Amino acid sequence: MKKDIHPESRPVLFIDQTHGGWFLIPSTVNTRDKGICPGDQKEYPLVRVPISSLSHRLWTGATAFLDTEGRLEKFANKFKNKAVQQKADIAKQEEAIKEKAKATKKKK
Repeated sequence: MKKDIHPESRPVLFIDQTHGGWFLIPSTVNTRDKGICPGDQKEYPLVRVPISSLSHRLWTGATAFLDTEGRLEKFANKFKNKAVQQKADIAKQEEAIKEKAKATKKKK
């Protein structure tokens, strides 16, 4: 490794805002906040995270998820509309095939 080009790694306290849990891990993240670690009562640089493995539904197995920005509903509506449009297109195609089949039967 080259010297003097890598950021300094130091212990940083990460606090999960949803769950209230904390992690003290080495990191190079820059922060001005300071916080006291509940484990050893020492002061460390502090980073507040909205979701961590303690509160994320993938890791906790919880099915309820609070989405304050409405992103889930927007995503669901987007693809629901596409599904409805696809069903309508398929119905039109089937109708056209039936009409074409009727027309060819009448010609014979």
